[in-house]
Amino acid sequence: MDPEMQKMKEVVLVYLDRSGGLQKFVHDCKKYNDSKQSYAVYRFIISINPSDIAELDATLGNYILHNPLQAAQIFQSVCFVAIKTLSLIEQLQTEAQISILLKPTHLPPLPSYGLSLSAYPFNYTSQRFYMSEGIVIAMGIVTKYTQGARFLCTEETCPFSEGFRCIRVHCPGATESATVRTDFVCSLCSSPLQEDMKFRVLGDKQIVEMIDAKILNALKGYSNDKSHFRIQALTVFLRDELANKMTIGNHYRIIGIPACVQNGLQATACIEVSSVQLYKPNGPSFVSDNFKYLLSLTSSSCWRFTAVLANIFASQVVPPGTYNTLKLAILLSLVQTCEKENADYLDLLIVTSDTLVIDRLLNYSLCLLPRGIRHPPSSEIFPSVSKDKHGTGSASIQACSAVLAKGGICYIGDLSSYKKDKLELLQSVLESRTTTVFIPGKKYGEEADQQVTVSVQTNFWSFVDVDSSSKKHIQKDNFLIGQMDVSLIPVNLVDGFGLLIYNEFPSCRLSSPVVHHILKRAIDPEAMLYKVSQQFRTQDYEEFILFARNLHVELSSEAESLIQGYYLASRRVRRDSVHGSTLSASALKILISLSKAHAKLSLRQTVLEEDAVIAVLLLESSLTLKHGTSALCVAPNPVFPFDLNDENSLQQRDIYLMQCHHQLLKFIAAYSPGIHINTNEE
Repeated sequence: MDPEMQKMKEVVLVYLDRSGGLQKFVHDCKKYNDSKQSYAVYRFIISINPSDIAELDATLGNYILHNPLQAAQIFQSVCFVAIKTLSLIEQLQTEAQISILLKPTHLPPLPSYGLSLSAYPFNYTSQRFYMSEGIVIAMGIVTKYTQGARFLCTEETCPFSEGFRCIRVHCPGATESATVRTDFVCSLCSSPLQEDMKFRVLGDKQIVEMIDAKILNALKGYSNDKSHFRIQALTVFLRDELANKMTIGNHYRIIGIPACVQNGLQATACIEVSSVQLYKPNGPSFVSDNFKYLLSLTSSSCWRFTAVLANIFASQVVPPGTYNTLKLAILLSLVQTCEKENADYLDLLIVTSDTLVIDRLLNYSLCLLPRGIRHPPSSEIFPSVSKDKHGTGSASIQACSAVLAKGGICYIGDLSSYKKDKLELLQSVLESRTTTVFIPGKKYGEEADQQVTVSVQTNFWSFVDVDSSSKKHIQKDNFLIGQMDVSLIPVNLVDGFGLLIYNEFPSCRLSSPVVHHILKRAIDPEAMLYKVSQQFRTQDYEEFILFARNLHVELSSEAESLIQGYYLASRRVRRDSVHGSTLSASALKILISLSKAHAKLSLRQTVLEEDAVIAVLLLESSLTLKHGTSALCVAPNPVFPFDLNDENSLQQRDIYLMQCHHQLLKFIAAYSPGIHINTNEE
């Protein structure tokens, strides 16, 4: 035997002993031995730390990283000797029956170990380990493949006509026909080989498509990134224990061996995955100095910081001081984005006649998040099913705008442009945050029909054009005070959105600053029109929002009592004899979400009464647009009753909000007397 090969085998044994791999191997052997059943293939998974291996023997470490299939044969030989020496599996006859899967814990953080379909050249012939990352955009259902099979020589006098000498095992990138087919011949006598079907070993296989995360930049409605790049999906094979380890829409890092799979005249680049890790990028641990200075200047009031933030937000798109209520709602929705289950969502529905300005504002805001998706009208909002394009004929679930926007915002444009069935599906998703994909078994070669539930973890933004909607239907006469006609959209769907907002400037009296801004932008798109745009750049807002949304906030008892008191009082006030309470059951969740969002936007980790007051005013204003005014009787624009020009106007707004707070306490005392609220007499 080659001395270098013998040395590597000794190092393998030492590594397995030191890493605990030998103990796991013995445990796996015991399972096979206890079954008392003979298998064509005995499969073992061995976890490899390349750094530890390289320290023991650099040659073996290099072998594992750059020749993993040959390295697996070294481990196979060591494991066979161990089984025979220790009598671990009585049924095992030949070394060929052992299948070893090496799974590296990581790869060296060097460019040559990264694999990206947006980079050139794409080396899929080296058959070594690479690391890649991307977002899952399609997932097939789990099907079966052949892990290994036993073949016997048809010539009875040949030694290979019995025993386990001709064993075929699946290799990375190989198709089913490479493992089992009818034209194999005996290597000893060249007679045809025949498979012993009762020894075929089957495993689970799932085909997944991933794409570089750069695709998200292409799906935004607006972006400052002017770079050009090539994007192509990467086919990923998940086998056995890795099947169903991925979720559509998630971002993963994978380690595997690339290959090229031939399907007729088409060749598909793919990667056989050996390990999967959910990728969660760390958000910024800081905010810009300008935001810190602004926070210190406004520290005398719990309302001023967010007021100034909203006032100067998106000055690249609209003038400071315009659309303040809408901009505050956008900021609140942006910081209420995360990928956690049962998260606090905050969806926005805007009623407007200034569709161009609103569309620009929402497009700009999308780009502040890594996952801000503008839904293209030609595609589906929610997952759909199609036939797998790799020749299996099985079903493949395709991602969509809502799934790709996981942990972010899905902007779906004008709500009145969608048909009834799409609106009904949207309403169902807003209520349950899940959607169900039906897979007919007969169409996709399965015995039974399947239903797959997909989680939808995103905030939805949309608008309704009041000018176009008024032409499509006859307006009703019996509106309550403050109520707006949105009867073109189903009532339950309107209730599904957390906030209904009516922007301040209808097109018939578009404000002079907005007109001037639009004209100046048209003349010089790159011009910096306001000094505040230089002090608080788009990048500063990106970092601020990513920092704020990762804050963990808790409700204070005072804020909780105020929210609960308002909710119970409103359920009593907003009711009629026919339908009961007009306040939806989701209103309490919306109140809590708004309160937490305002605390995050204020960079606090405790929700105060002042946060709850803003939440109540925003929700009450939304309810007034939906159902008309109530006994609380808030102003048409309760959060920003007048322009914010200087510190004096901020002081006036504080006084006004304190009066609203006092009015809210009176409302709770009158209509929800069972709730105890602490009041400070001044």
